[in-house]
Amino acid sequence: GLSDEALARLTRLAAPHPAGTLTQPLRLTGAAGALPATGILCTHNGSSIATVEAFVGLGDPRVQALVERRVTFFELHTGHWPMLSAPAELCAVLLEAAAGGGHLLDPAAGERPAHLRPFLLDVPEQPRERAENIDLHLPRAQGPRPAVVFVHGGPVPAGVSPTPRDWPAFTGYGQYVAGLGAVGVTVDHRLHDITGYEQAAGDVAAAVERVRADPRVDEDRIALWFFSAGALIAADWIAAPPPWLRCVAASYPVLAPLANWGLSDTRFRPADALRTGGALPIVLTRVEHERVEIAATVQEFLTAAAARRRDIEVIDAPDAVHGFETADPTEEARQAVHAAVRSVLTHLGN
Repeated sequence: GLSDEALARLTRLAAPHPAGTLTQPLRLTGAAGALPATGILCTHNGSSIATVEAFVGLGDPRVQALVERRVTFFELHTGHWPMLSAPAELCAVLLEAAAGGGHLLDPAAGERPAHLRPFLLDVPEQPRERAENIDLHLPRAQGPRPAVVFVHGGPVPAGVSPTPRDWPAFTGYGQYVAGLGAVGVTVDHRLHDITGYEQAAGDVAAAVERVRADPRVDEDRIALWFFSAGALIAADWIAAPPPWLRCVAASYPVLAPLANWGLSDTRFRPADALRTGGALPIVLTRVEHERVEIAATVQEFLTAAAARRRDIEVIDAPDAVHGFETADPTEEARQAVHAAVRSVLTHLGN
């Protein structure tokens, strides 16, 4: 949120870094390791305390030091250069930090992280088979059946256990659609950091081909269901949907790269993909309490769809949060899941 005046001032006073900042390595001695530290996160850049807590909950070893009691956090609801866009708020935060204030990350000892809590629906158990990086949740009905491929978000750090296909939300969805007569497919892909979208997209495409080749699957009736930041991968499928792809669904999706991801030049932009996407049905589950910067990407996508007269089925989950299937199950959330699954299976002719 820089004003034109502030941006002009920044440009006028800009000076190059000394060459030494690039050529002289920073020598880490650990001398400052015991000092208090404060992180000020600018939410309009895509950073937030909730995001950091989510990475801590995933067990990412790179961020475990952030739960130490000497480390605190603040949020400023602005973008880059807060000293220009929100100087008064920044000064107040710095003074509070100097006085020892700030938010402490809570590892919630003894509690399961939100993504490992139970699925919000009780679903009958169905057969489940594992092959390479996919699990098949199989219906008891005979004959080739339509399939729903569930694509997790991320980034999920390499080495995290359990991996997403074993998280209750995805096993829950897989078992749920299997109980209704479709093959549920959960996939582990390699979106381990923001630079991994190309590799993750390849993993998903390869998994879909293996699923279609399974004789228990009707290769001409496939749906792809994306979650959170995994939804950027949907761009390829929306831009050029094959005839066997009957539907794309997305739950609490990130539909454009966030400002601090450094992905300005990327094909993974679902709103741009709408230009060539034809009439592929899209089912979008939107949560009421979404992070502001993620909600903005959803609105951008819906605005682009309206400009191209593309109908998007939007299912609103009242009072729900990102990852609501395990984070905050409510009756309204259950109804949203029922509605989304019902719509996807209808598009599959199930």
